[in-house]
Amino acid sequence: MNDVRFDTKTAVLVRDDLAPWQRLNVTAFLVSGLTAAHPDLVGEPYGDGDGTAYLPLLGRPVMVFEGDAATLRAARARAVGRQLPTALFTAEMFTTGHDAANRAAVAAVAADDLDVVGLAVHGPKNPVDKVLKGAHAHP
Repeated sequence: MNDVRFDTKTAVLVRDDLAPWQRLNVTAFLVSGLTAAHPDLVGEPYGDGDGTAYLPLLGRPVMVFEGDAATLRAARARAVGRQLPTALFTAEMFTTGHDAANRAAVAAVAADDLDVVGLAVHGPKNPVDKVLKGAHAHP
């Protein structure tokens, strides 16, 4: 097995007080945002030994972190301040039923007042590490 080193980092940060189903839901939505913004992160399709085809996955690791509400607020501000494209999930999005309602829920709240429960970033390692300051690896 090759030990591949990447010069970028892909990370998801979720709030530590979410229910397990919410953590999984937020992570899935956020990774979809990163994938949409960075299609170059997607690897090649898979296939098993019998010739069954499977969809491609991200071609690199996604690091998942957790933190409290203050850590998420600070991480959002740092990501935006460093101009890192950021995928965002707010608590209000749990109450909506579709993408347009999600966007409206986020648009209705000033940036500093967003109830951030998750965010994802992809970029050079050092800026991403600075965004994640105060967070710890998800257990």
